[in-house]
Amino acid sequence: MPYTSEKEKMLAGMPYDSWESGLLADRMRAKSLCAKFNRADPTDLDGRMAILRDLLSFKDTAHMEPNFFCDYGYNIEIGSNFYANHNLTIIDVCKVSIGDNVLIAPHVMISSATHPVDPVERQKTEYGSPITIGSNVWIGGNVSVLPGVTIGDNSVIGAGSVVNRDIPANSVAVGNPCRVIRTI
Repeated sequence: MPYTSEKEKMLAGMPYDSWESGLLADRMRAKSLCAKFNRADPTDLDGRMAILRDLLSFKDTAHMEPNFFCDYGYNIEIGSNFYANHNLTIIDVCKVSIGDNVLIAPHVMISSATHPVDPVERQKTEYGSPITIGSNVWIGGNVSVLPGVTIGDNSVIGAGSVVNRDIPANSVAVGNPCRVIRTI
C-alpha cells in the first residue's frame, strides 16, 4: 500500500520525516496542551483532566499527575481506572494502548519511536513500532518501555527496568534488560 503522507508513514511504522509541516503542527499542539496541563492548578482535578481530554483518548476514570509529556497525544489510548504519577513521558509516533486498572509510578518513559542505525538515514528519518500495555499492570518508577513491546495483563514491571521485549501476562519482570523473575 503506497503511503501518501508522512503521517501515514509514521502511523504504519515506516521511515518518515518528522519535520513535515503537518506533523510539526500536530506536535506543537500536543506540547501546548501538555504545557497547559503541567501549569494547571493541581487542586483543579476536573480542569486538568479536561485539558487531557483534548489531547488523549481515555475512559471515564483516569488521573495523571504533572508533569506529562507526549509527542502527538492522538496515538495514545488509555483504559479506565488509570493512574500515572509525576513525570510520565509517552512518545507516541505509533499507537500506545494502555488497558484498564494500570498504575504508573514516577519518571516512566514509554517510547514507540526509534531511529535508523545508519547515521545518514538517522539525519533524515525516524520510525516507530506500537506499544501495548495490558490491564491490571503496575509499572514501577524510572522504567523505560521501548518500541514494539507488549506487556501482558496482570504484570508488574520493577523499578528501573528497561523493557525491550514482550513480557507475558501474569509476570513479575525486572532489570536491564527486563526479564521475568516469577509468575503471579
